[in-house]
Amino acid sequence: MVLAGTDLLDRVRAAAQQAGEVPPAREAAVGRHCAAVAEVPGLAERLVRSAVLADRQAGVGWARIGAAFGISAEAARRRFGRARHIAEEGHSSEAGQGTREGAMPATDSGMEPLDALLCTAVREAGAATGLVYLLPPGGQVLRLAMMTGMPPKVAELWERLRFPASGPLADAVGERRLVWLASQAELARRYPRTALVWPYPVALAAAPITSGTIVWGGLALLWPSPRRPHLSAHDRAVIGSTCDRMGAFLRHAAADGHPRVPEEPHVAAPPRVWTAGPVQAQAAVDFADRLPEGCCALDVAGRITFLNATAAELVGGSVPELLGAPLWEALPWLDGPVFDDRYRAAVLGHRPTSFTVLRPPDRWLSFQLCPDASGVSVRVSPTDDTDDTAPIDRPGRGADIATPTRSGRLYDLMHLAGALTEAVGVQDVVELTADLVLPAFGAQGFVLSVAEGDRLRIVGERGYPPELLNRLDIPAFRDDTSPSVRAVTKGAPLFFASPHELNQLAPHIPRLTKRAAWAFLPLLASGHPVGCCVVSYDRPHDFTPDERAVLTSLAGLIAQALDRARLYDAEHQLAHGLQSGLLPASLPTVPGLEVAARYLPTARGMDIGGDFYDLIRCDATTVAAAIGDVQGHSVNAAALMGQVRTAVHATAGAHPGEVLARTNRLLTDLDPGLFTSCLYAHIDLAHHVAHLATAGHPPPLLRHPDGHTEVLHLPPGLLLGIDPGADYPATEIPLPPGAVLALYTDGLVESPGVDLDDATARLADQLAQGCGQPMDTLADALVHHDPHTDPHSDDIALLLLHPQSVVG
Repeated sequence: MVLAGTDLLDRVRAAAQQAGEVPPAREAAVGRHCAAVAEVPGLAERLVRSAVLADRQAGVGWARIGAAFGISAEAARRRFGRARHIAEEGHSSEAGQGTREGAMPATDSGMEPLDALLCTAVREAGAATGLVYLLPPGGQVLRLAMMTGMPPKVAELWERLRFPASGPLADAVGERRLVWLASQAELARRYPRTALVWPYPVALAAAPITSGTIVWGGLALLWPSPRRPHLSAHDRAVIGSTCDRMGAFLRHAAADGHPRVPEEPHVAAPPRVWTAGPVQAQAAVDFADRLPEGCCALDVAGRITFLNATAAELVGGSVPELLGAPLWEALPWLDGPVFDDRYRAAVLGHRPTSFTVLRPPDRWLSFQLCPDASGVSVRVSPTDDTDDTAPIDRPGRGADIATPTRSGRLYDLMHLAGALTEAVGVQDVVELTADLVLPAFGAQGFVLSVAEGDRLRIVGERGYPPELLNRLDIPAFRDDTSPSVRAVTKGAPLFFASPHELNQLAPHIPRLTKRAAWAFLPLLASGHPVGCCVVSYDRPHDFTPDERAVLTSLAGLIAQALDRARLYDAEHQLAHGLQSGLLPASLPTVPGLEVAARYLPTARGMDIGGDFYDLIRCDATTVAAAIGDVQGHSVNAAALMGQVRTAVHATAGAHPGEVLARTNRLLTDLDPGLFTSCLYAHIDLAHHVAHLATAGHPPPLLRHPDGHTEVLHLPPGLLLGIDPGADYPATEIPLPPGAVLALYTDGLVESPGVDLDDATARLADQLAQGCGQPMDTLADALVHHDPHTDPHSDDIALLLLHPQSVVG
């Protein structure tokens, strides 16, 4: 079945003739059978492509598909990359008529409703580009799911956004609010890191996709030029409605057991307003072929859907072999930082851009990109290297044609350097480096290990199964057969372009990893080893001198960031250990009183907080409860918290106002330069009453036995440590069996852009809804009740007190 159709037809007819003369009717029948048989290879090819398309939609990677055919992943992608087009049209586009992405039936991926909503939002808001990011349950990375008006080539630097992190979309999702940036200048002012990797004149709106209390992801719309400082009411309504409908769709999908988290982002193309018929299409081809210059068309995914014969001749290819492939893959000599920058600028800015590039070995070509919502039209014309109007610097005659590649690596290196400035812990370094290194160098594997004692320990990877790394982990420095160890101990990178080269040193690595090329980069900071970074490839890879130089520079950046991150992790662990040690290890057991307490340290930054709580048994029927928050986030704050707890313990049992007054005088005498809020409660379990006094602390909540919950607005008192003569009036409240008194710190209710009274009311509602729950269950529900505080930017302390019965 591998014979071409016409070849098969000729052979069958020849066999029939050799068998003797056949009657005309028989000959006609043979001809019909031959024609039918001749269609089989085409049908088989379409069946294969349909199977590949189904595999891709099911999440199967190109490597696995290629293995089934005995070819590489890249060869499989090139052969079957247009499977969507073949499945849709049933024939190749040799006549020059391409197809567009996103036109498959709704049963193909399950994402079509979101595609339609995204395209509608972009059209109604007058935007140029739209992107939808999804947040997997419990995930810490926003993943790009779909886009319109932007091909994957443009979006590859932003396919994964750390969450939580500083950025327009991350803030919109984390804080559940609309973020509007009217210009590139405002983007640079508010989000300088984002502006570094998005240096284009765009306006941007980002909003969360939610349903109820669940955050599914975020929507971003981009306009190609600065806009008014305030987003119009119409655009706000479009964005809000789109996010609500997307959230509802994702909620229903999850309820049906089909959560929508695609493995790879895809392009949603808006429907065409006009489609040419065969006559117009042929006329367009004839028109293009009469032009003296080359021209081609790219769809919204960047694939070549049409090019005339002149363009094919200029770029050194043929029309059939170029059609359907992304422009940068069809012409690998074109791919580089200049093309990337001009292509992104054209797509995002919706303005024509141009550049000049060298087609090896010695032909200069001028490209002009003219974009619109349906794709990019490209004009190609020959030029010479004396044209001073070319928008890029050209190498001189005889210069290394790898110059664009070198510039591209430096461009990627700049982005990595900017990204690593925000890395805090070791895992931040792992995620940021892997996200940028793999696409920048076309690698498939990444492993980062750190030096601990006399060994290397893997702390992060990408592209390997965990069980495999467990077999490669923890090589000792005396193991000279380990390439990682040798690179670190020698202080020099090792490059292996093929399995044969690595087999001479460590044959088990190619056998276990199934990889074909490796770069082992020692991570050295201030002359001492920090660890090792390994970049690997699925196919043999020749490391050019320029690439080796950039990878070596890359290792230096990673080493410095990793050294800082390890120091941060160590100090952070020590600081939180100190803070946890100052909190009570356990609370006393008091008959007739059920108690639950929770403490959650801040999830951002390196500093620690001074939140504390305590329960002190005074006698058989009375207890004292205290909760407080020392100003600031530092070791000093944690130390002062310990002193406040000690002072409260020393005076517990006295009148609440007197306890706070004595503690206040102690703090003003110490003059620590920090202020403290505190709430103290004296509880009489025999008489079912409590006396409370506050020093600038958030108001407690009281749930009555009937479930009614109220916010207790106590007479205010100054923060501790300000005025040694401050008074702290006390308030008596009933506390019968079945009631719940909730004491908490401000981290549980404060978040940017949220009214404090509204947040406190929501917490009270959550407390009311917890009737009948055990205190531990209720405490867990309260500390996670609001997505605005998770992940939180401040410490959280919570103490629940639940009298159960009369104490005699």
